[in-house]
Amino acid sequence: MRSIRTLFAVVAVLGLGGCGYNDFQKFDEDVKASWAEVVNQYQRRSDLVPNLVNTVKGFAQQEQKVFIGVTEARAKVGSIQATPQLLNDPAAFAKFQSAQGELSSALSRLMVISENYPQLKSDANFRDLQAQLEGTENRITVARNRYIKTVKEYNVLARSFPTNLTAMMFSYAVKPNFSVENEKAISNAPKVDFSKEEKSREIPPSVSEYTK
Repeated sequence: MRSIRTLFAVVAVLGLGGCGYNDFQKFDEDVKASWAEVVNQYQRRSDLVPNLVNTVKGFAQQEQKVFIGVTEARAKVGSIQATPQLLNDPAAFAKFQSAQGELSSALSRLMVISENYPQLKSDANFRDLQAQLEGTENRITVARNRYIKTVKEYNVLARSFPTNLTAMMFSYAVKPNFSVENEKAISNAPKVDFSKEEKSREIPPSVSEYTK
């Protein structure tokens, strides 16, 4: 009798107008695809880090604390398996989000170093890496916005009646999204602007000694 009741329940839900089962299939795949692009762009950024750090080291070896911070933040990001299954675990998603935020902050501090080292700012390799980083940060923003929009559509479907019944029956739980605070952090991603003339500044003693 229990099996029959379950069967009737399934038929009843699927028989409802706009049960949303096919929509869940589509939106779930859309979410996975947009997430894959987010991960891809974050990985692209992570791949730039070693060359960027090594280039900066060549001109600012005394900035060890910053270098260690970037390296550790990158390692933390690399320790997280950003698979589609992570989207079903809000705690794991939050951990991923936090780790990427830490790397963003560490890279920002690394970029600030260049302001104190004129020779570094004029280095062609460093300028190329800066441009690549800026382009990647822009791609990350675009990918994240696409993910946010796709997850919003999926979650509305999962919470609305009668499609919420389909969601419960087939275990389509709502998916985590990037938080408002994290959006504020990403908006302060490292920027590169070669159009501005270099402002005059007092060079720290360590820099003066280095450039002699």
